[in-house]
Amino acid sequence: MTLLDKISEDLKAAMKSGDKIRLETLRTVRAALLEKQVERRPHGGMTPEDEISVLISSSKKRKESISIFRENKREDLATQEEKELAIIEEYLPKQLSSVEIQDVVKRIVQSAGASSGKDFGKVMLLVMKELRGKADGKLIQETVKQVLGP
Repeated sequence: MTLLDKISEDLKAAMKSGDKIRLETLRTVRAALLEKQVERRPHGGMTPEDEISVLISSSKKRKESISIFRENKREDLATQEEKELAIIEEYLPKQLSSVEIQDVVKRIVQSAGASSGKDFGKVMLLVMKELRGKADGKLIQETVKQVLGP
């Protein structure tokens, strides 16, 4: 069962239960997935990585909105976005802790032979490839900078 199938099933369940926030959130995510599917059709179809990237994008949008709403003292809208974010995060892979991220970064730095901040781009590419969807990009970036040093 693909992620799109799972979301479609959960969408039906949300309709039956009358959970409006879940229903609207899943509709939005499903629409984004269908759009990505059409976009990827000429390239052999949508991969699980494409599905995760759609969820990550939706998650980032919610996080940015929460921040903006809080800055503008719109707690009601921030709360709504937090609920939507929680629903989206149910479909993302389990997020790694900062200690787990640091372990992965150290392993990759060692295997890549990186020794300074000059290797940042190379290390980030390798780390993001391994941790895509499993950790926040900003946290990964901070960890790589910390491990590589100046």
